[in-house]
Amino acid sequence: MKNLGIIGFGWLGNHIADRLSNRYKIFATTTTPTKAQDLNTKGYHATLVSFPETIDTKMQAWEAAKDLDAIIISVPFSGIRGAQIPMNDKRQNLLNFLGDYKGQLFLLSSTGVYPETEQDFIEEDKPALEVESENFILEKFPQTNIMRLAGLMGDNRLLKNYNISNLNMLVNHIHYADICSVFEKMLKNNSQSKVYNIVAPIHPNKEEVINAQKGLPYSGERTTKGRTISPEKLIQELDFEFQYPDPRYFH
Repeated sequence: MKNLGIIGFGWLGNHIADRLSNRYKIFATTTTPTKAQDLNTKGYHATLVSFPETIDTKMQAWEAAKDLDAIIISVPFSGIRGAQIPMNDKRQNLLNFLGDYKGQLFLLSSTGVYPETEQDFIEEDKPALEVESENFILEKFPQTNIMRLAGLMGDNRLLKNYNISNLNMLVNHIHYADICSVFEKMLKNNSQSKVYNIVAPIHPNKEEVINAQKGLPYSGERTTKGRTISPEKLIQELDFEFQYPDPRYFH
């Protein structure tokens, strides 16, 4: 059985661990003792650590890292919707925690790195080396895979449960089950240094999604123009097939 590390064990990390725990021993970091206890109870191996906004002079390299085949970093290093804001000390704390790790590495980023303009974006429109919140790790760990996630959905995360504005705006969403499937494929392939948009290929508008989740018909005019993120590179390179291609049916 291989070993997988998840730095920042939150909602998505929990789903990834659930999917992979029959094939990987899970090593996870969390910021609270109660969460660490819960993780250990589940059979995972928890480490208590945080990444403050100022340099932690006592930060040591993760002891478990030397035994890990892969690490997924699920800690935010950019602002809301991928806004590039200074987090240099927080990022350095992470780099120090990773030490001289040589294995497979994933950084969870966001499709928010793309501009708010009405077009269909591909990865090459925003190279990782030009994105501050992605480039910082590539300088030390060039093997890092950059995973640009769209809006995380599934389970209780449904658009109808939120106070939503701009109902005619096209959505860029992804179901957590498809994210897990992407990781499965990339771990199996030992993918290195990839940049992927992880987003469902169909982009209805918000009102269509909400109506579908409420079991209501949609009588409005179908929005055809907007800001969309393309998963075509992911589909082609990984021969990937989405379980949930249409956000209207994530529920």
